[in-house]
Amino acid sequence: MPTLLRLDSSADSRSSRSREVTDAFAAAWTARGPGYEVVHRDLVAEPVPHVTDSALHWAKDLRQPGEQPDPAAEAAQREILDEIDRADVLLIGAPLYNYTVPSTLKAWIDQIHVLGVTAPFGDKETQPYKGKEAVIVASQGLSYDDGPQQGLDHGVPVLQEILGRALGMELTVLYSRYTLASRVPQLADFKPKAEAEHANALQQARELAATLS
Repeated sequence: MPTLLRLDSSADSRSSRSREVTDAFAAAWTARGPGYEVVHRDLVAEPVPHVTDSALHWAKDLRQPGEQPDPAAEAAQREILDEIDRADVLLIGAPLYNYTVPSTLKAWIDQIHVLGVTAPFGDKETQPYKGKEAVIVASQGLSYDDGPQQGLDHGVPVLQEILGRALGMELTVLYSRYTLASRVPQLADFKPKAEAEHANALQQARELAATLS
């Protein structure tokens, strides 16, 4: 059964652009047939626990003597990893908060980056998610490609580094930028660009959901 793991991290329950795009993707995914399943983890409504023991960043055989995490914390981490194991495609709603990913999404990232388990370390060439398709929906108040804000996007690069380089996933990034144009009067001139880019992200999401497997 083809399974989509959908993660949402926007705290905006009223007009979230990233949630609109992940909604569109999920709808197009399930429209492919009754066998197309969506597992939805809302990281705001049901946040994953923060890593409370650094030993959880390491495979058991790479831990130092005495590093024995709480079994409940290990079980919670295993549940998060099992969701990725079962998923054929990963979909992540990733708005930019204070120039980086929301803390709820960062907690999830910390849980899944485990040296010697999900990421290589030393002679352990462990990349069980290598080649898995991951779609990142990046909603941002402005554009950070050029101008005075250039280089201040520390959200997408984090996901590219962890999911793409370390875990070996195949990443596609869909952008919906200038989201502040409808809220901040000084940015009103960017409204047409914001709407056009959001419409494009919705269309791309539907097209990807209809073809990825």
